[in-house]
Amino acid sequence: MNNEELIALARSAAERAYAPFSEFRVGAVAVGAGGTIHVGVNVENSAFPATTCAEAAAVAAAVASGVREIEVVAVSCLDATEPGYPCGNCRQIMHEFGVRRVILDGPSGPIEHVLEDLLPHGFRL
Repeated sequence: MNNEELIALARSAAERAYAPFSEFRVGAVAVGAGGTIHVGVNVENSAFPATTCAEAAAVAAAVASGVREIEVVAVSCLDATEPGYPCGNCRQIMHEFGVRRVILDGPSGPIEHVLEDLLPHGFRL
């Protein structure tokens, strides 16, 4: 899939997000090294630390399917006026599974980053 198709899929997923508190709906797509597609959405909880980010949910869906290497993660924030960048925790999760590229839903089209630029010194054991 190209960047535009991945963002469209992330946007579609974001429509199904559970965000009753912030009303900030996020969808993400993780593409496994073999080309498998896995979607995730943010799932809020009234105990905010228990909230799950869309990027983490997409990676978890990929891992639950047996994927251990992820090529790209695409993210769309439906209710944002600017591109929504993954939080630090999600950047580290993506680093753990070898994500190379992160694609964001920008106002003029997809914005592509190399994960290493977003997380220059990721932690790994």
